[in-house]
Amino acid sequence: MELDNMNDLGEYVNKLLFSLQSQMPVQENEQTPDTSETARDDAEKDSADKEANVQKYLDELNSLVGLSAVKEDVNLLIHTITINEERKKMNLSVPEFSKHLVFYGNPGTGKTTVARIIAKLYKELGVISKGQLVETDRSGLVAGYVGQTAIKTKEMIDSAMGGVLFIDEAYTLAPEGGSGQDFGQEAIDTLLKAMEDNRGDFVVIVAGYPDLMSRFINSNPGLSSRFNKYLYFDDYNAEELEKIFILMCEKYQYVLDDELKEQLPDFFKALVLTKPDNFANAREVRNIFEKAVQRQSSRLYNDKEHTNEDLTLLKAEDVFPKS
Repeated sequence: MELDNMNDLGEYVNKLLFSLQSQMPVQENEQTPDTSETARDDAEKDSADKEANVQKYLDELNSLVGLSAVKEDVNLLIHTITINEERKKMNLSVPEFSKHLVFYGNPGTGKTTVARIIAKLYKELGVISKGQLVETDRSGLVAGYVGQTAIKTKEMIDSAMGGVLFIDEAYTLAPEGGSGQDFGQEAIDTLLKAMEDNRGDFVVIVAGYPDLMSRFINSNPGLSSRFNKYLYFDDYNAEELEKIFILMCEKYQYVLDDELKEQLPDFFKALVLTKPDNFANAREVRNIFEKAVQRQSSRLYNDKEHTNEDLTLLKAEDVFPKS
C-alpha cells in the first residue's frame, strides 16, 4: 500500500489501531480489594487464635493435680492482663502492676510446670515476645571471682530475654549472714537492673522454700518492690499423691493389681502423716514409682518369657516389699 502524504499516513495508523482494539477481548473492570476489610478479617482471626491458645494453656493449668490456690491466682492474673489490654485499646488508663512472680513452697509441688505454662500465657498475651522459659539457680548466676558474676548473670539474662527467667532456690543468692566474699549480691544487682531496663519484654520468677523466700525478698528493697505477687504451692494431700502415682503408672502403661489398689490409700495417708518439713511431694511419688518398676523388673528377670500382662502389671509386693 502506497501512502501519498502525511494525512494518508495518519489515517492509516488510526485504522490500524482501531482494528487491533476491536480484536482484543473485552475485560471486565476488576474490583480493587478492600484492604481495610482484609486487615480487619486478619485481626479478627489473630484475636480468635490468641483467645483459643490462652484458653488451651489455662485448661492445661487447671488440669494439674491439686494446686487450687495457685490455679485461682494465675487465672486472676491472666484475666487482669486481658482486660487491661482491652482498656488500652479504648484509650483508658491502666494501673501498673508487676508481672514478676514469687513461687514459694516445698519441692515437687509443680512450680516449674506452672512457670512453663505462665511463660506460654504471657507470650500469647503480648507480655513477652518469645515465651521461652530459662531455668537456673545460684550456680548459673554466680561466679567465684570479682567481676565475673555480673558477666555470668548477664549471659543468663540475655538467653531469657523475650521470655521468663526462672530462678530456683533464689534465696541462696542472699544467704543469711552472708559475708563480703559472697557474690550473690552482685547477681541480684545485675538482675534488678535488667528487670528495670527491660520491663516490657523480660519476666523473672523466683522460687524456693516459704521461710527462706521471705527472707530473700526482704533482704533488698529493690527485690520487695519488684516482686509483689506471691503464689503459694501447698503440699499435696494423700488423695492427690495417690492420683499422681496412678497418673505416672498410666503414662508408662503400668496396671495396678487389685491388692495394690486397695493398699494405696492407706499408704499415702501414712506418708502424709509422717512427712518431714521439706517433704518432696511429687518427687517422692516419682521415687516410689521408680523403685516399684525396679522391683517388678527384678521379679520378672529370671523368667524366660513374658506376656504383655506380665510386663505391665504392678503388684503390691512391687510397691510394698516384704521385709
